[in-house]
Amino acid sequence: MVRFAVNTHRRAPYKRFNFSVQWDGRPVPGITRVSGLRRTTEPVADRSGGGSNAAETSPGLTSHDPIVLERGRTQDRSFEKWANKVHSVGAHGKVSLKDYKKNVIIALENEAGQQVIAFDVYGCWPSEYTALGDLDAAASGTVTESITLQHDGWERDDEVTEPEEPSFEKE
Repeated sequence: MVRFAVNTHRRAPYKRFNFSVQWDGRPVPGITRVSGLRRTTEPVADRSGGGSNAAETSPGLTSHDPIVLERGRTQDRSFEKWANKVHSVGAHGKVSLKDYKKNVIIALENEAGQQVIAFDVYGCWPSEYTALGDLDAAASGTVTESITLQHDGWERDDEVTEPEEPSFEKE
């Protein structure tokens, strides 16, 4: 079994803390957590009339779990601005139909910061926005904000392939 085709010396899988998220052609700063990419296809049972009591199954409706992005709260308003396209008090709850959906790229990186795997997530829109996470005077840590994205599905970007990992040895 070939675990890494280009970097055959590599033994460990990629780390979960090396990633980036992009939309509108730019990296989104400060994201500390991205929920997993998951899809589920419903099995549909079918059997012939007058046939056996055994049912055969085939694929039915596929659904995609929402994606949650979380980051420490800063002055960057990109989460807030996008969420306001779906619902804004000032717009009397109207939806900005022209541009409320975006495509998002979620990329995994190796320890050298090189993209190694990327997924294109299509037709994303914010269904939930937390502008200010829990506040607690007795706790340490940072204030967070989060956005929950509904989407039309995702696929792996085949253009992103395993790069040759650099060596940082002194010669």
